Amino acid sequence: MKDNNIKINRARMLCEFIRLTSFDSESFNEEKIAGYLKGKLKELGLKVETDNAGEELSKLSLNGDRPSSNIYATLKGNKELPPLLFSAHMDTVKPGRGKKAFLHKDGRITSKEDTVLGADDVSGIVSIIEALSVIRENKLDTGDLEIVFTAAEEPYCLGSRYLLYDRLKSKEGYVLDLTGPVGRAALAAPSIISVRILVSGKSAHAGFAPEQGINALSIAAEALTGLKTGRIDEGLTVNFGTIIGGRGKNIVPDSVEIEGEVRSLDHGKAVGEVERIKEMFEKSASKFGGKSEVTAVEQIHSFRVSEKSNVVRRLIRAAGEADRCIKPECIDTFGGSDANRLNENGIETIVLACAMEKCHTTDEFTTVEELEKSAELTLRLMTDGGL
Repeated sequence: MKDNNIKINRARMLCEFIRLTSFDSESFNEEKIAGYLKGKLKELGLKVETDNAGEELSKLSLNGDRPSSNIYATLKGNKELPPLLFSAHMDTVKPGRGKKAFLHKDGRITSKEDTVLGADDVSGIVSIIEALSVIRENKLDTGDLEIVFTAAEEPYCLGSRYLLYDRLKSKEGYVLDLTGPVGRAALAAPSIISVRILVSGKSAHAGFAPEQGINALSIAAEALTGLKTGRIDEGLTVNFGTIIGGRGKNIVPDSVEIEGEVRSLDHGKAVGEVERIKEMFEKSASKFGGKSEVTAVEQIHSFRVSEKSNVVRRLIRAAGEADRCIKPECIDTFGGSDANRLNENGIETIVLACAMEKCHTTDEFTTVEELEKSAELTLRLMTDGGL
């Protein structure tokens, strides 16, 4: 798109943002926002389909939840241009019920501060919807555009686990789901491995016969003391977030359960650190005469996209053509997103900042200016003339 007279419709974009953030769409409860988005995409002339992710997610959710399936939408375009995928997620973290967006005089948009705003990831959705609206009303030339709105992204990208990747034709894509100034893009993200540790000892009366017991907490404490946590090195973090155990103050604890995670930009490093955790707990359990069982689950797999790739070159070109000042910046991130799964399934994808700040807190906010930048950058990417 080279015509600088074609503009983002600010009023329409803001109206859509406020409408979408008003939906109660915590993870596993995206049914209402999904219904609205399917209708909106059809209005814009896209072919809309879904999958069976909602049925699968229902098996993992709590009673009363109403998970959505993933949404696939296609806008047919110029066959001489490469197809491109754009994606954002429909769910929010808690507290996300009863959200209401407030536009302040300085252009900031916040919630009432008793809930999240939901800019994560409504700002990404709105950027895509507004770009599609401009394309439709101005009959702009694009290649085939594939839009994917996912469910249950916040809990380790569960929804995209059930995406039908063979349905997607794009070999390159953009996930709009990153904090920071518009123009920032994450080219790498970590593997995340969840770890559950069950330490078993033997109960005994803590006053009359403590020597007959095997203290599971002592086993766990010694193992944890021998492990580094936090940022182990530049590309590796380890955290143990919860610990549950014991049955009473006067009973030697016979079991302790610990949950944590390992993250690394190098998948091999993540796997190696999990093995080290297993070895440390086994050694400690053996010393005290107890047992340990470590269960590891790979939640998402790391990826890295080259700065010389088409998706990055297109981003730099689109930022340079924008009316507003958008400075491209390539970074690594330690947060996972649906881009992890897209890359794992052969679609070279980077993650774009899309006008959301202080996500996962009640202080979350966006600004009108950054929303406009995000929508314009998305439009420029969609209408890029190819390489």
